[in-house]
Amino acid sequence: MKRQADNQNSDIGNLRRAIRGKLPELRQRYGVKSLGIFGSRVHGRQTRRSDIDLLVEFDDGAPLTLIGFVALERELSDLLRCRVDLVERETLKPAIGKRILEEVVPV
Repeated sequence: MKRQADNQNSDIGNLRRAIRGKLPELRQRYGVKSLGIFGSRVHGRQTRRSDIDLLVEFDDGAPLTLIGFVALERELSDLLRCRVDLVERETLKPAIGKRILEEVVPV
């Protein structure tokens, strides 16, 4: 059990480091205010087929289009070498949003 927890923490730590290294560029290019990891990666239940769930918050007034959102998602997928499911904080539904906000690990 401890080994699984260590692997989980290592996985989250590696993801956070990779994203943090790119964060200044993502802020400038897309207006990213914050990113956080949630879902199966946080709970240690990911499989080889699991994506990486990321919660994103944008700066107020950041003029991001749908094409920009998809480009950001693709850039993060390329960076992390895994499919990323990007969820915008402002679009969270109350029921699921509460759970996500409780478990999210900030980058």
